Amino acid sequence: MRRILARFALATAVMAMSTAVATSDWEKDLPSPQPPASEVPRILRDVGFDQRLGDHVPLDAVFRDESGRAVKLGQFFGSRPVVLSLAYYDCPMLCTVTLNGLASALDVVSFDPGREFEIVTVSFEPRETPELAAAKKAVYLRRYKRPGAATAWHFLTGDAASIKRLTDAVGFKYAWDETSKQYAHASGVMVLTPDGRLARYLYGVEYAPKDLRLAIYEAAQGRILSPVDHFLLYCYHYDPALGRYGKTVMGMLRVGGALTIVGLGALVLTLRRREMGAA
Repeated sequence: MRRILARFALATAVMAMSTAVATSDWEKDLPSPQPPASEVPRILRDVGFDQRLGDHVPLDAVFRDESGRAVKLGQFFGSRPVVLSLAYYDCPMLCTVTLNGLASALDVVSFDPGREFEIVTVSFEPRETPELAAAKKAVYLRRYKRPGAATAWHFLTGDAASIKRLTDAVGFKYAWDETSKQYAHASGVMVLTPDGRLARYLYGVEYAPKDLRLAIYEAAQGRILSPVDHFLLYCYHYDPALGRYGKTVMGMLRVGGALTIVGLGALVLTLRRREMGAA
């Protein structure tokens, strides 16, 4: 069994390395000029999260739910912690990946939505509509089929003023890129206490179920967890005409690929040492 795992890990590492090389090859065809790989694009310099742990979100801010009904944010708080995600539903890249990761992690967490926690996803694009929110909700209810999900996962839209109040309160900084007609933003979710205080930030596009479960449990007790390190993925930028992403995003994906290769290599070495020790 260990030999099979070792071979699988080695094959996966080779595939990841091949993908990174292939990515590098097709990047040669990207339009010029491009900034150096080490240079952060200007639009990303003010994009990210400021961790506002312990601060309240504006519970009186008014949004519309997926049915078009006007709701106050506070309607989803009071008795249970809330997992909050910010996205825009027409995002061509990271928002979908982030919501996929959230749904996958929640599916493993033993807590039931509607009993132990609520989920609120808010679009930060004021032009998006409840109809679009309803379509997005339908997609994720097909992925996350836990009992109670239909009434416990809320997809909201709102006007610019309400969105700004919320994004300012949670420290979510994003920017509109007029050239690509897309938002540059970071990926992550937040867990809040039942009374609406920010208790934990989780960054990235995949969330360890044990971390998410702990964050929900601690938030339910009203506890504020420690700040987490900033390792952010940015949504910027996707070229719809070419059907691919810019060098900044691909550079970050290569970093992720390199970390995968290192981890798989360590796994192979560990398995081999165990085999030698057992021999």
